[in-house]
Amino acid sequence: MSRLPERLGRSFFARPAPEVAADLVGALLVRVDERLVARLSEAEAYMRHDPACHAHRGRTRRNEPLWGPAGHAYVYFSYGMHWCLNVSTGTPGDPQGCLLRAAEPLRGVERMRARRGDRADRELLRGPARLAQAFGLDGSWSGRDLCAPGGRLYLAAGGLCTGVVAGPRVGVAVGADTPWRFTAARSPWVSSYRRSPRAGPPGGTG
Repeated sequence: MSRLPERLGRSFFARPAPEVAADLVGALLVRVDERLVARLSEAEAYMRHDPACHAHRGRTRRNEPLWGPAGHAYVYFSYGMHWCLNVSTGTPGDPQGCLLRAAEPLRGVERMRARRGDRADRELLRGPARLAQAFGLDGSWSGRDLCAPGGRLYLAAGGLCTGVVAGPRVGVAVGADTPWRFTAARSPWVSSYRRSPRAGPPGGTG
């Protein structure tokens, strides 16, 4: 990959989050200044009516990027330990977005290894916290326009995917059975599924 791929435009993200999340599987995440490239293998969707969505209870300074316009980064701190990267979707005023959960490293692997403690390549980006760490992302990236020309971080069409599988989301205590986790079929780069112990048994009211 000698040249960096072209970024996806605003119209790609200006759709319901479940549609965008499914289409992000196989897409490329690119950090321009460090020439990092990874192919997404897993993404989750969250919408305003969904109790697991960070904007479900209303607008805050933290979740502001989810309120639009589409195509902006939402980077939040999880459990006081890790940063996680999302992209806003839909229309302004209707908060929703997609969590980028896992990816296959394609370019800049040595830099990713250095940030992740020289772990095996298969473990570099298997999970949203690992992905954000390997790409050097923190709260300062939240709100950045991923569609803006010249932006340092963006998403691009990938063109390679073994098929997309929908299933329940990872680790959420509410809305755990909503099938909005989209993964690349038979991919070794997908993270492990873990159901939250607070969610109750599958098919329940959790």
